[in-house]
Amino acid sequence: MSISYFKQAINLFRQESRNRTQYRLSQWFKWLSPGLSVKRWLLISAGGVVLTALGLAIWVKLTPIFYAIQLIQDLVSTIANFLPNYISGPLILLFGLLLIFWGQTRTVSSITEVLRPEGDEELIDVLLSYRRLHRGPKIVVIGGGTGLSTLLRGLKTYSNNITAIVTVADDGGSSGRLRRENGVLPPGDIRNCLAALASEETLLTELFQYRFTAGDGLTGHSFGNLFLTAMSDITGDLERAIAASSDVLAVRGKVLPATLSDMRLWAQLADGRRIEGESNITEAGGSILKIGSIPASPPALPKVIQAIEEADCIIIGPGSLYTSVIPNLLVPEITSAIASRRKGGGRVPPVPCIYVCNIMTQAGETHGYTVSDHIRAIDNACGEKLFNAVLVHKQYPSPRSLKRYAQENSHPVFLDRELVTKLGRRVILANVMDEDEATGVVRHNPQRLAGVLLRWYSRAYG
Repeated sequence: MSISYFKQAINLFRQESRNRTQYRLSQWFKWLSPGLSVKRWLLISAGGVVLTALGLAIWVKLTPIFYAIQLIQDLVSTIANFLPNYISGPLILLFGLLLIFWGQTRTVSSITEVLRPEGDEELIDVLLSYRRLHRGPKIVVIGGGTGLSTLLRGLKTYSNNITAIVTVADDGGSSGRLRRENGVLPPGDIRNCLAALASEETLLTELFQYRFTAGDGLTGHSFGNLFLTAMSDITGDLERAIAASSDVLAVRGKVLPATLSDMRLWAQLADGRRIEGESNITEAGGSILKIGSIPASPPALPKVIQAIEEADCIIIGPGSLYTSVIPNLLVPEITSAIASRRKGGGRVPPVPCIYVCNIMTQAGETHGYTVSDHIRAIDNACGEKLFNAVLVHKQYPSPRSLKRYAQENSHPVFLDRELVTKLGRRVILANVMDEDEATGVVRHNPQRLAGVLLRWYSRAYG
């Protein structure tokens, strides 16, 4: 019994050794992958060593080089006298290759220990991932709320060239309090996007999202909101505060406010009421006929327009239709820039633009809305057609989730395909939903949603 156990342990040890060897070899072969921009610099360095030696030899009239070569010849002749060349040659060659391999292995390991001290990922994998993400498409995402940050968590695994354009019309919760008390633009949605685009889920990111539950004047505030407010005061405006925070969190991509103007929403309801304030519109519980902003035409941030002009793909949503998505499109320069890129012209090709529709309706905003109602609301707010396609979730939530949402007067957004087609939009159906079994809450799945959007972009326009 003990001998059998001993043999089994030896076999497991051998298998583990083989697996480690195969893994190390596969990691080394990755260094030969094209596009790393490593091999060319190694060759240039080797060329520099050769030229340096040649220049030194010419400078000293070849004297040291001559004696060095003579010494090598004598050494080779001595070895050849004891061992034939067909034995000594391969042995010396093998020894030289082993020295090269050993030296390069230790060099890479030393660099890896410095750059990745936690040792959770190989340096070559980090380089390959960086190159892949750096060459990813330039994606502009427009929206706000939890929907936008959810999408960004998925997109950052496909590209580093992401620009999130975020609404600054929020006037509720912690953001609203800071807006009223400190006169700053609401930082809440921006904070969520920064955390979503952070390179890693680190303690710093958790700190940025931490919300105080006690303390005079602190209850309900998140650390990130307070941090952005302080940075805005120090740097002079929210744009610089976001840039500084992005460096701290190692954000992949950029987060930009749609405007730096103090923007307030108003809505005209079907019962004749005019409601002002983003939080008040939802609480009013009426049917929205028209929505606008004060001021009526806030200026766009110049970097926002630049990002749209350079985009390979534009994504609108997901998020609350009237209080997260449309507020960005009430900035005329943003609407005009998107429309111009969608149509193309001259040497500028048209850019694909897609709207991600919500899974459920929202009481106080979109009660009873179908997919075509969402599209018409955006078209009416903008005055023109901005997107080519709409992404709709394929399946309904479970009966338990439907019952939970029905208590909040919320229901699945019905796909009226014929009306959507008449509006000139292509329908993309996909399973992009996550359902919490414990609470019955449904959300877009970040990875599946981003994957569907990138596949749509690649197939249609890649």
